[in-house]
Amino acid sequence: MSKPAELREQSDEQLTLLLVETQQSLFRLRLQSETERLEAPSEIIKAKREIARIKTIVHLRKLERERAVAATVITK
Repeated sequence: MSKPAELREQSDEQLTLLLVETQQSLFRLRLQSETERLEAPSEIIKAKREIARIKTIVHLRKLERERAVAATVITK
């Protein structure tokens, strides 16, 4: 699991790849849970939180870009 500060340092492409990997991991964990082979049920919660952190950072970056574009349009 990554800390939010570590996630913020990564590029958009890296975050996208990490998001896909984490979502695939969550899928595998859920599958293991259904077949009763999951060793640590807390891993599902950790994966969900990681996905939420990544999506939050991506969304905040998108909002910052939109604000920057709006600010440049207003100042022109």
